[in-house]
Amino acid sequence: MNPTPNPDFLNRPSTGPGHRSAGIGRWWVGMALLIAAGSSQAADFDGRQLTALWGVPFAGILLSIALMPLLTPHFWHHHYGKVAAGWALAFLLPFALMFGPGAAAAGVAHALLAEYIPFIILLTALFTTAGGIFIRGNLHGSAMTNVTILVTGAVLASFMGTTGASMLLIRPLIRANDNRKHKAHVVVFFIFIVSNAGGSLTPLGDPPLFLGFLKGVDFFWTLKHLLPDALFLIGSLLVIFYLLDRWFYKQEGVLPVDPTPDTSRIGFDGTVNFVLLGAAIALVLMSGLWKPGISWQVLGTDVPLQGICRDIGLIAVTLASLWLTPKKVHADNQFSWAPMLEVAKLFAGIFLTIIPVIAMLRAGLDGPFSAVVRLVTNPDGTPNPAMYFWATGVLSSFLDNAPTYLVFFNTAGGDPQVLMTSLATTLTAVSAGAVFMGANSYIGNAPNLMVKAIAEDRGVAMPSFFGYMLWSGAILVPLFIAMTFIFF
Repeated sequence: MNPTPNPDFLNRPSTGPGHRSAGIGRWWVGMALLIAAGSSQAADFDGRQLTALWGVPFAGILLSIALMPLLTPHFWHHHYGKVAAGWALAFLLPFALMFGPGAAAAGVAHALLAEYIPFIILLTALFTTAGGIFIRGNLHGSAMTNVTILVTGAVLASFMGTTGASMLLIRPLIRANDNRKHKAHVVVFFIFIVSNAGGSLTPLGDPPLFLGFLKGVDFFWTLKHLLPDALFLIGSLLVIFYLLDRWFYKQEGVLPVDPTPDTSRIGFDGTVNFVLLGAAIALVLMSGLWKPGISWQVLGTDVPLQGICRDIGLIAVTLASLWLTPKKVHADNQFSWAPMLEVAKLFAGIFLTIIPVIAMLRAGLDGPFSAVVRLVTNPDGTPNPAMYFWATGVLSSFLDNAPTYLVFFNTAGGDPQVLMTSLATTLTAVSAGAVFMGANSYIGNAPNLMVKAIAEDRGVAMPSFFGYMLWSGAILVPLFIAMTFIFF
């Protein structure tokens, strides 16, 4: 997941819960007023009526997320919410004036009720439960120990999310290697495997896949169709890492004094969160398997009973975690709401500005984005999976992989039943590109910068932005080229 939180979020000064609540409250009040203004029957709009200029707010917010933390970090740190709201209004106000408040309200209602609210509720539940688990003790950071931690993180990432698995395991990994002279490569491979590739097997793993689940993709579809790709990529990375780390270990030796000596036992604090995590997984599974056929229409958006039950249950899981987790566990984990608040504010803008982009893509060759459609389409009119893999992946490397997934999901037709069957290879390509290639840069997925920030805070000399891309270019890109020929 990206958007990318500011690297110094761990040391971010608090503006106070009242200030944050007021800002969030003003945002939701504005959204509610817009929906209320369009309470009459919403007018559907055809993407063929739009021009490519309607995609400017979407491009603007993604470029802001990608560039402003690097170019104007102080401004972004204090005003990212205003930037997101500004781009959202740059779309909503002209759209309401041109097509009427009914169409605008229908678009907002769909973005919020069908996608944004369930998305944020799930992320919050996974973020909270992961932040309530602390791993005590310290292991010896040999090549095999590091591989074991990476494998564990890769498995956990598909069930507790890449962010949750990264936050749970990055500190134990750094402690295990804090007597090593060279350890930046350990964190780089952790980003490759745990913060990205590991989240490819279930909708819980990475936000793009959960959006696909909300669109109608079966819960276990990703496990079946992305498993070969994930095994190839993760297996290759583990072999490369083991050989490299063993070589470093033999060459460098260790520091004379271990800052955190090895312990014979590893323990967990906040273990109740494992139960709550299981409850969150069960709730998402329930919403995919239980189909009572009961739903409500809100401004043209279908709100099914199973979705409501899932979201209420996930909110209960979040509150239970906050109530039952000892304060010391949160302190030991340096738990902070800053990254979650940033994701919530930025994604509100993203999910609104993407409305016209999806409409224009749905128009296909008759729409203003016909060049994008042709780029990923064979001469005979069928989709080109290899081009979908690279187009989705390249954009996910520097922008946000969740809306990028949505863009190409809709470019491929947007019908989940067709995409899961006759176009399964295309949907696999979109999913793999969005999840795997987020590892190509620090800004490709939200956990990347979180992990970098934690590592640097603990004295690891991490590569620069472009230095990291030298690692990804040398290791990941050749593997992606091989995957293109093998799978797509």
